[in-house]
Amino acid sequence: MAISVYEIVTNKIVEKLEQGTVPWQKPWVNCNTAVNWKTQKQYRGINTMLLDPGEYITFKQVQEIKGAKIKKGAKSEIVVFWKWIETENKDTGKEEKIPLLRYYKVFNINQCEGIESKRKEVETYEHNPIEEAENIIKGYINSPSFSYNSGRAYYQPSIDHINIPPMKDFRQVEEYYATTFHELTHSTGHPSRLPRIGITSATAHFGSEEYSQEELVAEIGASMLTGLAGFIDVTFDNSASYIQSWLRKLKDDKTLIVKAASQAQKAVDYILGVNYKENN
Repeated sequence: MAISVYEIVTNKIVEKLEQGTVPWQKPWVNCNTAVNWKTQKQYRGINTMLLDPGEYITFKQVQEIKGAKIKKGAKSEIVVFWKWIETENKDTGKEEKIPLLRYYKVFNINQCEGIESKRKEVETYEHNPIEEAENIIKGYINSPSFSYNSGRAYYQPSIDHINIPPMKDFRQVEEYYATTFHELTHSTGHPSRLPRIGITSATAHFGSEEYSQEELVAEIGASMLTGLAGFIDVTFDNSASYIQSWLRKLKDDKTLIVKAASQAQKAVDYILGVNYKENN
């Protein structure tokens, strides 16, 4: 039964990619993230890990607000960014741009006086857990640690930890489990489980070939697990569009789907406690 689901999912993904896909949609509402108070824009990249959820403001921005001030003893946080510097290449004599890592300090508005939050109330959703999906998650022996903070879904290999937005942040409960399955699949690439270069390599940065291939594995693995849990039809279109977005970074080489599906099957078997070597 499991093998047939794997094959059905893989074939269905390839078929969908041939038909074309709609743009990927983030399945959870964007709430309780770290944002700039003035613009309400979400901080990106490494800053999402440096800052706790909340609204942040610079010292200069505080000074611009009548009656506002920073509380005595307040502690600032840092926001980092890349600034491109123009310089001359000593070997070629040509002008070139090099990135320079810079930072500035911000304060959470909770550490200020006279500043009101600009955040709009975000809608949340009530869902009933899906028993079969819960059983898959609970059955994952030697699983990583979990947290449920809003705004981001990620697996952090260095501490073997997964964060998933809480169920109430998802419009569809099936998308909550699909997102969880995606990160669970990533976690199987940890050195203590089924080492995969997309997880173990120091060069597997965002957008790299290794990273892109790992995203294929994780999303195909998530699709296989949603198939086993009985609700792949609900999440499939979004999964296919996510896969397509990473294939574009790999020059639309659809042959990589077969390779990624093989690794995804091993990952799913590991999560399910199946001896994956029997299926090679």
